[in-house]
Amino acid sequence: MFSTPEERERYSQAPTYPDLAGKVAVVTGGSGRIGAATCRLLAANGVKVAVSGRDEAKIGAVVDTIRSTGGEALGVAADCTDHAAVERMREQTEVELGPVGIVAAFAGGGRARPGPLAQTSEQEWHSAVDANLTATFLTLKSFLPDMIERGGGSIVTMASSAARFSTGAPVPYAAAKAGVIVLTSQVANEVGSHNVRVNCLAPHTVLVERTRRFMPKAHQRQIAAGIPLRRLGPPRTWRWPPSFWPPRAPLGSRE
Repeated sequence: MFSTPEERERYSQAPTYPDLAGKVAVVTGGSGRIGAATCRLLAANGVKVAVSGRDEAKIGAVVDTIRSTGGEALGVAADCTDHAAVERMREQTEVELGPVGIVAAFAGGGRARPGPLAQTSEQEWHSAVDANLTATFLTLKSFLPDMIERGGGSIVTMASSAARFSTGAPVPYAAAKAGVIVLTSQVANEVGSHNVRVNCLAPHTVLVERTRRFMPKAHQRQIAAGIPLRRLGPPRTWRWPPSFWPPRAPLGSRE
């Protein structure tokens, strides 16, 4: 739900893009703070949104918020590290909402903690790579074929500034997010001729629940000191760049 009346007002005044009305979007990681913000912004633009994640209670809260403001949303629990689960989520979304034209592949996480690489366990490594890179790969693998067949669509993946320079983030997490950037670049080049756009966001540190829980206050202040605004980004300020919205369907397309 919205945390404050001010936040509700902010989303009620979200920018509108008429071309989006009636489209169908899937947001993996949709029950998290950035994912939930993305779901609300898409719904504010008339998009029918499938909110996907692992926590059914959090998914339900996002769906209820969207519906309370007149939007259309569907909650679909799925583990994005399981291809069969992603396929079931895609199929349910298409049955209940229609063909998917927008995918925000924002699922992530993992159990790795900041610390020396030599002290990182294999379990922590695989957890971070699976939750971030493998989940993104399986999401793209599931949704791309239909987008290519229909001749259009937009996918946005989620990396991190940790993939581009040292931030003190866990090494497995940083490596996985770097993989997301390369994966996105390769796939964008592969499917661009089909009018499918694949872009990647790499935000700096955002004060999501995970950051607040595992990053010491002193480290938060250290990172904020290197940011021009001298603060970490709160999820409520999240905006998905409109240049990433799906392109108009080409002539002859079935979309």
